[in-house]
Amino acid sequence: MALLTRKRLILIEEESTYGTDAGPDGADAVLVKDLSIVPQQSDVVSRDLIRPYLGASEQLLANTRVECTFSVELAGSGTAGTAPRFGKALKACGFSETIVASTSVTYDPVSTAFDSVTIHYNLDGVRHKVTGARGTFTITANVGEIPTIDFTMTGIYVAPDDSAQPTVTYANQSTPLIFKQGNTTGLNVMGLTTAKLSNFSMDMGNDIVYRELVGGTGEVLLTNRNVSGSLQIEAVSLATKDYFAVALANTLGIIEFTHGTSAGNIVKVDSARADIADVSYGDLDGIAMLEIPFTSVPSTAGNDEVEIVFT
Repeated sequence: MALLTRKRLILIEEESTYGTDAGPDGADAVLVKDLSIVPQQSDVVSRDLIRPYLGASEQLLANTRVECTFSVELAGSGTAGTAPRFGKALKACGFSETIVASTSVTYDPVSTAFDSVTIHYNLDGVRHKVTGARGTFTITANVGEIPTIDFTMTGIYVAPDDSAQPTVTYANQSTPLIFKQGNTTGLNVMGLTTAKLSNFSMDMGNDIVYRELVGGTGEVLLTNRNVSGSLQIEAVSLATKDYFAVALANTLGIIEFTHGTSAGNIVKVDSARADIADVSYGDLDGIAMLEIPFTSVPSTAGNDEVEIVFT
């Protein structure tokens, strides 16, 4: 019987022991879009044999792992102080989770003791288990669209099996709001709070390495983080803000916005120490725009170059 592409789901659960299937069930289902999986991703090693006739050599597969990508809508859980369902994936991308009951959930980067998750990807009854998964993500927000968090997760290969799809319960993911004036507030671009923003992106830039050493087991390692991004704002006079001078002065500043209007569905994305690079001009609807790339730099305390807060 044909497998229907439409009938896919993803379950994500935090692991208590690295690489051990956490056994996610229907209550761990995450609402996603752009869901895909590379069920076998290997380093191909050719034997390259020399023989007195033409033909290919056998290909051996090494370091087989799994890659799963998906996007979630940038929205809260619906209840202030309750983590969104995809919060476990954020933690597996090198972030801590701090919950203040009935108030907020804050995600800050960490540099040690990284969490991991088990992912179950089910395609119409064919289940792919991915254990020890860690990854990286990008936040993307364009005016007139639903802002998203786009995840790329890498994990340990487990042989797939036939398994009926569980009954899922989707919760702790509010209906998103369009990224636009009124829904999105608190904009600050290097001290300018009256900027007019068209689009924004921020890439966590995690270096994800899979390795299998003799005497060890398969493991996904997060070895570095390099947060960078870009945004486009309507061009302003130099008297209002000289971004060219700011770039040359290597002056660090704040880039942040708050998206959402109701408690439980408000998200603040904050880069407190942004360093902008070469600024250039763009065009939108015949209006001059400024294209501003940036890198988020931690302080000497570390782990403070970016923060995501749900309230």
